[in-house]
Amino acid sequence: MLPICWLGRARRGGWLRRAPGSLRGPRPLALGSPASIGRGDQLPHADLTVTAEDHVDEERYYQLYPGHIPTSPLQKALLSAGSAFMALYNPYRHDMVAVLGETTGSSALRSLRDKMRHDPEGYQILQERPRIRLSTLDVTGLRGLPDGTFGREYVRFLDSNRVSPDTRMPVKFVDDEELAYVIQRYREVHDLMHTLLGMPTNMLGEVVVKWFEAVQTGLPMCILGAVFGPVRLNARKLQILTTELIPWAVQSGRNASCVLNFYYENRWEQTVESLREEIGILHPPAICV
Repeated sequence: MLPICWLGRARRGGWLRRAPGSLRGPRPLALGSPASIGRGDQLPHADLTVTAEDHVDEERYYQLYPGHIPTSPLQKALLSAGSAFMALYNPYRHDMVAVLGETTGSSALRSLRDKMRHDPEGYQILQERPRIRLSTLDVTGLRGLPDGTFGREYVRFLDSNRVSPDTRMPVKFVDDEELAYVIQRYREVHDLMHTLLGMPTNMLGEVVVKWFEAVQTGLPMCILGAVFGPVRLNARKLQILTTELIPWAVQSGRNASCVLNFYYENRWEQTVESLREEIGILHPPAICV
């Protein structure tokens, strides 16, 4: 957690990015500032010309989206190292996993964004920016859908595992507004992947989903979770994972279309089986996970 607390220095240390054109007018000089020395500490005249350098401090505080925290490459490196350590120490620290994904995934996020831009449904998602939250879901209506439909099985997954889509962390450290939405979308469809892959939220199920997502997204966070997640499994689960589940997850990840290119909110009434087939996800192995 030390690197995150250390970010408070960024707003005073001069490492935040500029936002050209974000200013709204000249900034008055403060009494006693270097620019006012020699003027008898009097208020500057109203028509005093203010140069661009005088606006640097204001530019540093510019946010690309609500909650955005601009960071330098050094800060991102420190955040990556700290969050990676904490995520490996405690895989259930979702806040650390989220920070790791944001500070290490810029290249993978650009690739995912490009895939969405070149797909009609993915492009529509980028334009409309849907969110998967309790406030946007008709949970009662989804519970009333027939068994086997995607919406019904998704709500069943939420109820059975006692999870909520509202627990997904908001994006903070991605320095591109569109890429910030891409990783937010990835987080919010994560539980949908659990539903489609038929995996619970225990450690074994999470590792399997991470293998699928690692192949699908190329996000370093997913690769790290896929590789190091199994160290906490016992011998029996590790054997099942390596002999049955990883080969299936990797094959499904390679075979499937980009999972971010599906407007899941419009597919609640579709059956899980037909949606799996459309995406290209292979039927899960008949193994108790």
